[in-house]
Amino acid sequence: MTQATAVSTDDYAPAERAPVWRDWVWKQFGGLDCDLYGDTTFDGHMASVQAGDIILTRLTANRHHVTRTQDMVRASEEGYLKIVAPNVGRAAVEQMGRQAWVTPGAWTLYDTTGSYSVANPERVEHLIVMLPKAQMLERGLRLENLTARSVGGASGIARVALSTMRSTFQELPHMSADAARGAGELIAQLVRLSLIELSGQETQLTQREALKDRIRGYVALHLRDPALTVDRIAVALNCSKRHLYNAFADEDQTLASYIQTLRLDACIRELQHPMAQTRPITDIALSWGFNNLSHFSRVFREHTGMSPSEFRAASPA
Repeated sequence: MTQATAVSTDDYAPAERAPVWRDWVWKQFGGLDCDLYGDTTFDGHMASVQAGDIILTRLTANRHHVTRTQDMVRASEEGYLKIVAPNVGRAAVEQMGRQAWVTPGAWTLYDTTGSYSVANPERVEHLIVMLPKAQMLERGLRLENLTARSVGGASGIARVALSTMRSTFQELPHMSADAARGAGELIAQLVRLSLIELSGQETQLTQREALKDRIRGYVALHLRDPALTVDRIAVALNCSKRHLYNAFADEDQTLASYIQTLRLDACIRELQHPMAQTRPITDIALSWGFNNLSHFSRVFREHTGMSPSEFRAASPA
């Protein structure tokens, strides 16, 4: 049986949780600074298993941001390629002058031997996979063109890789050491194939895709602000509203409905969270940028088929 290790801030007093979490992140991921966006309360959980030389970690935590500078990279340590694949929430990975926002159903990769940062502006549940860099290098594969890019996961070999990583994490505690090593080798091969496919695609994003990425990044950082509007985004990104609308022309949602959906999804997660069961629904709605409560109730019912109070009552404690 493959052994799993787990840690949780539930075992600590509220005042101790933030420093304990920072210490765990530093040790688990080989030296990372962690800030909590100024929040005074925090809860987080990590569970890790190992498949041969590959480490898989499920991380569930409140919003936080991690950074690794070049000074933190120790020349003697083993380098990893690290994958973040959200199950809940979003993450923004920055490396080599690029930024990739990933959501559930997608994944991205970064190199621990260089500086990087990962922003998690809301509560998240991620699968984090660490693969030894030396084993992953393929002849002719230039990693500097592949880090901090959204690999996808909705179709093709990237989807197979994502599905395999998730199922391997779930089943590893029930595998023998030999089976776990084989599962790790399979993950490495699928990730390599995904990167080879990605390297063969156009590396320069179109202007529309680049603008869409900037829009999503700005929205993620300002989602709680009720003053977040299309006009404000246009001013912040120094472009016209027409360009913003055009960037979302190929999407199923308009930019305004995209913002509203993100806010509704955030409220849904809070209503389902055990620690927020006594928090007033009005406070939750206002904290995620809704400033008209009748409008919030109406769009919430359209989105879920229930009122916010009915939804909370129907959710498992």
